[in-house]
Amino acid sequence: MSLLVVGLSHRSAPVSVLERASLAADTQAKLLQDTLAAEPATEAAVLATCNRIELYADVDKFHAGVAELSTLLAQHSGVGLDELTPYLYVHYEDRAVHHLFSVACGLDSMVVGEGQILGQIKDALARGQELHTAGRLLNDLFQQALRVGKRAHSETGIDRAGQSLVSFGLQQLAAGADPGLWAQGKRALVIGAGSMSSLAAATLARTGVAEIVVANRTRSRAERLVEILQQGDDTTVRAHAVEMSAVGDELTRADIVVSCTGSTGLVLTADALADALGVTLDAPAEAPAVTAIPAPADVDQHAAWVENGSATSAPEAPRRVRLPAQSTGPVRLALLDLAMPRDIDGAAHRIDGVRLVDIESLADASADAPMAADVDQVRTIVADEVAAFGAAQRAAHVAPTVVALRTMAADVVAGEIARLDGRLPDLDEKQRAEITQTVRRVVDKLLHAPTVRVKQLASEPGGAGYADALRELFDLDPQTVAAVSRADLNDPNRGRS
Repeated sequence: MSLLVVGLSHRSAPVSVLERASLAADTQAKLLQDTLAAEPATEAAVLATCNRIELYADVDKFHAGVAELSTLLAQHSGVGLDELTPYLYVHYEDRAVHHLFSVACGLDSMVVGEGQILGQIKDALARGQELHTAGRLLNDLFQQALRVGKRAHSETGIDRAGQSLVSFGLQQLAAGADPGLWAQGKRALVIGAGSMSSLAAATLARTGVAEIVVANRTRSRAERLVEILQQGDDTTVRAHAVEMSAVGDELTRADIVVSCTGSTGLVLTADALADALGVTLDAPAEAPAVTAIPAPADVDQHAAWVENGSATSAPEAPRRVRLPAQSTGPVRLALLDLAMPRDIDGAAHRIDGVRLVDIESLADASADAPMAADVDQVRTIVADEVAAFGAAQRAAHVAPTVVALRTMAADVVAGEIARLDGRLPDLDEKQRAEITQTVRRVVDKLLHAPTVRVKQLASEPGGAGYADALRELFDLDPQTVAAVSRADLNDPNRGRS
């Protein structure tokens, strides 16, 4: 079996495509179940964030796996396969491991070095475990990715290479001013009470806003977030919760709005924002020319890219269409939309006095951000960890065969001692024990060198074949080897860190 990932992200697809392809929680669960029902896959996990959607699977057929995973992503995202295919990338085996480890370290994030991705990887693993779609390979992979990400953040200065998406968004809203001075004394409205909204609220509180209002569909969650904010030792911010129905009134008093909900439709329309500010929505500017969408690539082409080693991603996505320039007048309302799909109408940029920063504009602003020297150190860590993970997986592949071989040897010894008892029934217990120990010692010495050596060889590239050789040479029962593997996988202590 082999690791395969098929996905799309802010690096391969325009935000408009990512927005349409976003997966709700129940859709992710159905995608996982359908992936396991598909013939090529035995394990599956979904990593879905605001700027990436990736389907990981353990497959036994590469070409069939690429085709099946691509089709499933298209079916569950609601974006047609022909339209989705040009934006998909494929990673296989060690390259797939390298990709996830890089993602865990923040190297593939919109803002390099952001740490929130670790929580999202943890959630993806928990979902796979809860639905029983993550088996030995994906459990090991995602747990190791979490360890690699934590190591990168603790051993290097990768955090300095970028900022969290929230902090970077506030910096963009401040338009060159110090975010702390810019936010000082302002009134903020946070819409949503999930992980990203909670991070936004905490960041705003530390930045120095005077008051935070939290609106959420479930009032109790909003109140819980308010309670957390007020318990913080590093802030004295005033905070209270409101119903979602009160958002319109709160807009009239807010200076900053941060929105990140799981809604599939707009939470704030341009008309609602214009009404809150008491202004008229300007007529739309002349529509910009639409960038041509490249012709769909055949799914098999992805396989060719991977097999040839020439590339691991789809063709470069067309450059994003930038929105017309925002008003240069004084900003009365600063909007930060961190949702995918978007919560705030993109037409809000036409409202006089409104400044809007969303996922798309954050991607544009961070595309040319300078890379810190620590990034090279993180890349070295990732390369080392990928090699170590591959070696461990190859060694684990041969371990059940070694155990099965030793079990067979023990059975042979037991059988021969039983025969000896029949032939020499007058042996006393001491003599019988000495003979048994001697035979076991001989067998152990004969097996020691080859089993130790096969474990060493199996950890090297191409070493998976040594397990097959052992099974053939000693005529081991495949069912016995499989039973050892299942017992190891069901060990409750396995994989705990």
